[in-house]
Amino acid sequence: MSRKSNIGIPGLSFSWKRALGVTQTKQKIARQTGIPTSRAGMERKLGRLIMSLFK
Repeated sequence: MSRKSNIGIPGLSFSWKRALGVTQTKQKIARQTGIPTSRAGMERKLGRLIMSLFK
Protein backbone atom coordinates (compact mmCIF):
# COMPACT_ATOMS: atom_id res chain seq x y z
CA MET A 1 0.00 0.00 0.00
CA SER A 2 1.50 3.33 -1.01
CA ARG A 3 1.41 6.46 1.10
CA LYS A 4 0.01 9.76 -0.09
CA SER A 5 2.93 12.05 -0.81
CA ASN A 6 2.96 15.70 0.22
CA ILE A 7 3.19 17.58 -3.05
CA GLY A 8 2.23 20.98 -1.60
CA ILE A 9 4.51 23.72 -0.34
CA PRO A 10 6.71 22.47 2.52
CA GLY A 11 5.77 23.97 5.88
CA LEU A 12 2.42 25.24 4.60
CA SER A 13 -0.73 23.48 5.67
CA PHE A 14 -4.43 24.25 5.82
CA SER A 15 -6.49 23.93 8.98
CA TRP A 16 -10.26 24.16 8.67
CA LYS A 17 -10.52 24.76 12.43
CA ARG A 18 -8.31 27.86 12.21
CA ALA A 19 -10.11 29.02 9.05
CA LEU A 20 -13.50 28.87 10.81
CA GLY A 21 -12.19 30.47 14.00
CA VAL A 22 -12.62 27.39 16.19
CA THR A 23 -9.09 27.63 17.58
CA GLN A 24 -9.41 31.29 18.50
CA THR A 25 -12.78 30.74 20.17
CA LYS A 26 -11.39 27.86 22.24
CA GLN A 27 -8.44 30.03 23.31
CA LYS A 28 -10.75 32.87 24.39
CA ILE A 29 -12.92 30.48 26.44
CA ALA A 30 -9.85 28.95 28.08
CA ARG A 31 -8.48 32.38 29.04
CA GLN A 32 -11.78 33.65 30.44
CA THR A 33 -12.68 30.54 32.44
CA GLY A 34 -9.19 29.42 33.41
CA ILE A 35 -10.05 25.92 32.21
CA PRO A 36 -7.84 24.58 29.40
CA THR A 37 -9.58 23.14 26.34
CA SER A 38 -6.86 20.71 25.34
CA ARG A 39 -6.96 17.16 26.67
CA ALA A 40 -3.47 17.38 28.15
CA GLY A 41 -4.27 20.72 29.79
CA MET A 42 -7.44 19.39 31.37
CA GLU A 43 -5.61 16.31 32.66
CA ARG A 44 -2.87 18.48 34.21
CA LYS A 45 -5.41 20.76 35.88
CA LEU A 46 -7.46 17.84 37.24
CA GLY A 47 -4.32 16.07 38.44
CA ARG A 48 -3.20 19.19 40.28
CA LEU A 49 -6.64 19.56 41.86
CA ILE A 50 -6.73 15.94 43.03
CA MET A 51 -3.21 16.11 44.43
CA SER A 52 -4.04 19.30 46.34
CA LEU A 53 -6.94 17.48 48.04
CA PHE A 54 -4.50 14.95 49.55
CA LYS A 55 -2.13 17.51 51.09
